[in-house]
Amino acid sequence: MDFSSLLLASFTGLVSGFLICIPVGPINITIINEGAKRGFLWACLIGIGAMAMDLIYCSLAFVGSSGLFGSRTFRAIMELLSFLLMIWLGMKYLVAHDLPETTPTVEAVEHKIHPHTAFMIGFVRVLGNPAVLLFWITLSATFISHEWISDTLVSKLACVGGISVGGLTWFTLLSYLVSRGHGKFSRNTLVRMSHVSGASLLIVAFFIGIRLVKMLAAHKGG
Repeated sequence: MDFSSLLLASFTGLVSGFLICIPVGPINITIINEGAKRGFLWACLIGIGAMAMDLIYCSLAFVGSSGLFGSRTFRAIMELLSFLLMIWLGMKYLVAHDLPETTPTVEAVEHKIHPHTAFMIGFVRVLGNPAVLLFWITLSATFISHEWISDTLVSKLACVGGISVGGLTWFTLLSYLVSRGHGKFSRNTLVRMSHVSGASLLIVAFFIGIRLVKMLAAHKGG
């Protein structure tokens, strides 16, 4: 691979890692609540723990998609699924009115493991949300089908590295704002940021839709 391809894969991971961590979710609420009470370091360690488990799910998704993109039919299916996913997530985040502090699956895992350290709190809260793995499977397929990354180990590692940097950047920034904001960075602020994220996803869906239309037109023309 040339340098420009690796740079694109890293940049794709960096941007997606940052933006994906912004919307509604138990991790951000936990950081807001804990950061205001226990300070920057504790909140930051929660984010690091969450990102560690997120990267495990992400890596499994990328490994599982290896070798599947030789088929044009599979690429077309993943293009359609990514379009539908972006529409669904965009609408979900755009109309969100409140933030979930936890979910039944997260509560079940926490009841069994009983995390006590900040790192493990973040780690377990992502571990208890298997939908994250499904999300990464779809997203990794989206990246490859749009040729933002290639179906090679080096390109995928570059993307995963970018995702880790982007996600940790968001969690560190959020931890700092919460610990220094003295309550100014609230749930309502995060909801508004989620609305912006939802609008961004709908814009992405629009461009994916244009690509799908062009693919269908080219197929009919062929």
